[in-house]
Amino acid sequence: MEIATTVAEARGFIRSWRSHDLAIGLVPTMGYLHEGHASLIQKAREECDRVVVSVFVNPTQFAPNEDLAKYPRDFAKDVKLCESLGVGLIFHPSPEEMYPPGYATYVEDPKLSENLCGRSRPTHFRGVLTVVLKLFLILEPTRAYFGLKDAQQFFILKRMVTDLNLDIALVPGPTVRELNGLALSSRNSYLSEEEKKAALSLNQALTLAKSLLRSGERQTATLIAAMKGAVAAEPLVKLDYAEIVETTGLSLIPEVTGEALVALAAYVGKTRLIDNFLWEGEDKV
Repeated sequence: MEIATTVAEARGFIRSWRSHDLAIGLVPTMGYLHEGHASLIQKAREECDRVVVSVFVNPTQFAPNEDLAKYPRDFAKDVKLCESLGVGLIFHPSPEEMYPPGYATYVEDPKLSENLCGRSRPTHFRGVLTVVLKLFLILEPTRAYFGLKDAQQFFILKRMVTDLNLDIALVPGPTVRELNGLALSSRNSYLSEEEKKAALSLNQALTLAKSLLRSGERQTATLIAAMKGAVAAEPLVKLDYAEIVETTGLSLIPEVTGEALVALAAYVGKTRLIDNFLWEGEDKV
């Protein structure tokens, strides 16, 4: 396995693979890898000749009051996991390598960013789109793999790929959960044991909404009220949002009539967590 810390180094490896017409799978990450990341890497290994994992805590997707400085990092552990899974290259650039002095170009999608996480993190997706496009241009993947725990991110990236005519297939991976139902997240490392138990209310709220949908309820106001009630029952959890949107434009809908994203975000103590599921007449995620 190779490790590249500069754009030039990474492009050297990519050119060599491309010259042999090898299919390249990219798994973009911010490091502190867990089983959710591992599942994406394993899928990429199955479908591609070579796998690249980017490990980069992207500063442009953090607001000034967010957790950039304390975001968990353990590069040595990430390297070991990648080696065990057959990764061919880790791209681990510095912020200065990705955003040199004078950097001024960003990518935005105001429409798909206006609801869900975009409402409370208005600059977040600009940073995500910008860094992912840069990774695509540097690493030239055939396929790129993203977890659906970050479903809004996936749909926004999918729109970018379409709008900019990028010849890259985006491959979604299901949300990976702990046995108790808590969605895996690097930020779970912030939680105390008491907070981890409280965080289960997010999945419990989604499970309740899913049960109501299965029983025939389609009014989003009713579904959202049920989710809010489930979260409110846990005093350590403060809801950021509970929303239901259609999956083309991520617009709020009054009634579930087709595919929909049921999503929420909440603060467990000081830690912001997100969770969701996709609905298309039956449970998809």
